[in-house]
Amino acid sequence: MRSPFPFREFIFDERGFAAEFALVLPLLLLFILGTIDVGIYAWRINQGEKATQIGARFAAVTDPIAESLTNATYVNANVGGTLITQGDRIPASALGLLTCNNSSCSCTIAPCPGTSFSSTAFANLSTRMKQIMPTILDSNIVVEYSGSGLGFAGDPNGPEIAPVITVKLTNMTHTPIAFSPLGAGVDLPDFSYSITAEDARGTTSN
Repeated sequence: MRSPFPFREFIFDERGFAAEFALVLPLLLLFILGTIDVGIYAWRINQGEKATQIGARFAAVTDPIAESLTNATYVNANVGGTLITQGDRIPASALGLLTCNNSSCSCTIAPCPGTSFSSTAFANLSTRMKQIMPTILDSNIVVEYSGSGLGFAGDPNGPEIAPVITVKLTNMTHTPIAFSPLGAGVDLPDFSYSITAEDARGTTSN
């Protein structure tokens, strides 16, 4: 005898439920993993921003990676036609752009006092940044030094010039959970933070 309530039978009919669930499950898992991946991606961006900020702060109060800045003297130097004497402020034009990576420094924009590289200073900076974001590779870190117009010639307490220090993270990727079996990665944005050097000497910061 046919039920007088066919709609009720339709609602409670469980035939084919397993097949339907098998079809929906992959989409459900993809949605869940995708939601988690979005959160992790946002967290990686936050880590990158914080690591560059901490890195710049660390670089401002420790030995320069561009070692030539440590002993550069501007007493009696001619900068843009102006003679700098003991105690004079060092103009921004006294330093162009020094760019350092994990193996060397180069003079991107002249003038530069030299391109000597401190592997110890770079290792200290790298270690500090990796405490914030362990996935950082040394090859991801770039540090730039440019003129700020601060510092004075003949300063007996440290480097004479106080450059603007810019710490960057470049070419970083994030591998989403949903695509990890495929080894597919998503590019993270480049991160950059600048701060003016302070005492710029030593190996640790507070």
